[in-house]
Amino acid sequence: MAWPVFQSLQGYRSRWLRADAIAGLTVWAVLVPEALAYASIAGVPPVAGLYAALPALVLYALAGSSRHLVVGPMSATAALSAAIITPLAGSDGGRYIALSTALAIATGVVGLLAGLARLGFVANFISEPVLKGFIVGLALTIIIGQVPKLLGIDKRDGDFFEQAWGVITHLGEINWRTALLGALSLVVVLGFRRWLPLVPGSLLAVLLGILAVAALHLDDHGVDIVGHIDAGLPTVGPPDGLSLHDYLDLLGPAVGVLLIGFAEGLGAAKTYAATAGYTVDPNRELFGMGAANLGAGLSSGMVVNGSLSKTAVNGSAGAKTQMSGLIVAALTALTLLFLTGLFEKLPEATLAGVVIAAVIELVDIAALRRLYRVWTDRLGSIYGKAARADFTAAVAAMLGVLLFDTLPGLLIGIGISMVLLVYRASQPHVTALAAQGTLWLDADRHPDLPRRADVLVVRVESGLFFANADYVREHIERMCTDATRLVVLDAETSPTIDVSAATMLTDLRDSLARRRIDFRIARSIGQFGDELRSADTGNRAVPVYPTISAAVADLPEHTGPARDGD
Repeated sequence: MAWPVFQSLQGYRSRWLRADAIAGLTVWAVLVPEALAYASIAGVPPVAGLYAALPALVLYALAGSSRHLVVGPMSATAALSAAIITPLAGSDGGRYIALSTALAIATGVVGLLAGLARLGFVANFISEPVLKGFIVGLALTIIIGQVPKLLGIDKRDGDFFEQAWGVITHLGEINWRTALLGALSLVVVLGFRRWLPLVPGSLLAVLLGILAVAALHLDDHGVDIVGHIDAGLPTVGPPDGLSLHDYLDLLGPAVGVLLIGFAEGLGAAKTYAATAGYTVDPNRELFGMGAANLGAGLSSGMVVNGSLSKTAVNGSAGAKTQMSGLIVAALTALTLLFLTGLFEKLPEATLAGVVIAAVIELVDIAALRRLYRVWTDRLGSIYGKAARADFTAAVAAMLGVLLFDTLPGLLIGIGISMVLLVYRASQPHVTALAAQGTLWLDADRHPDLPRRADVLVVRVESGLFFANADYVREHIERMCTDATRLVVLDAETSPTIDVSAATMLTDLRDSLARRRIDFRIARSIGQFGDELRSADTGNRAVPVYPTISAAVADLPEHTGPARDGD
């Protein structure tokens, strides 16, 4: 497999440099405080976020296919990292940091192998509603985890509801200085995002928080600060003290981390590629994400993925290519070399405010309401509670995250969506058709159309296969009356059929024949016709007609239309 490196820089034009430089400065102003904040979500030292961002930006620019995607620490994968590492590390802080770094390395290796194996299609198995519910649940979990830092109270472990109860029961212990500082930081970030979006509110809140601590000596009055941050570039190499067995234990969880990060990053990359008029390669995105994580892990960092929010900042600031990402990387290196001391006085409450502001917009209740409104009485009559399949899958993923943690929540959402998909496919809509001129229409939707009592024309709005064969047969048999003399299956809406369904159709023909009812098929298309002809049903094959009119033409007293339409 031959992929060009730095693909977005090929044919670079000097007039793009100004736009890329402005975009890089803007993204850097957002990335630095958020990288520190997301490191705290992952439970590692804040500087690990910067350690991870530096190589990730460079390696993704080298290997990825998007011109706009910004890769770095993000809330979803940071929270997932914490959930994975906490039970493995126990109370050993050093081992916790080492395992977090190793998880990034394992994720990188999995991503590289998946990209080389061209497994980019796996993102198709995470539906948008499941991802939406997952992100809402994850955002709520992150927010409730940051509230204790925002208020200066003790944090309780457990799921979302246990942590929320812990906040409620400790409200009497609020440190008012911490709470005021955290609230003001939150207001600054949200206010500038709302009214002055071009000003990096996160960086401004961080600077104001640092100035407040320095001027008022708030750290002497119970306000927690970030504390010492090692200056200088990260040490390159794998973490000390881990065995091969530790890495093997992390390979399974790394798949989940990669899946979530890849889905979010690919969504952001496709969004801006469509706007700019180019395409992204899912397989190359997997490879680029793998390279970014491997670099982050080997640089004492943490897991990374594509960021929708920072990609939006990059795109809105006018970025043309990944040169903007390389400029962000250079500015991040300068920050590590010369500016880490500035961030040592950063209040934890301000950091919590930045995190909450970053994820609060992900609590998209309006999107869940839109999914809930995808409903009609007709859908309800056909599928029952499964008619709101997308809403159900989204809520399942959200509650799974809130109750059982991130990766189980995602798997629950995917599982529920698959079950509902199979359920709906196993009970397809079977409807009678009525003639209107040259067209055959759904009789239930057009009750005014006349129908012949002796002819039943039915349509199955699904492919026919083993899971729905018996349901279709029983439904058609129930639709027949004592007056029925001919049943015609309009196969135009059934693109596929398997051997089980082909056998079912011959059995249905025999069953109807015992009731003196003839059975025929009309308008078989594509794979349906090919597979029906190839199925070995002996002399029991059901006759197939090119049109519905042809299928009913030799029935006495026929009054149907002369030709077929849609």
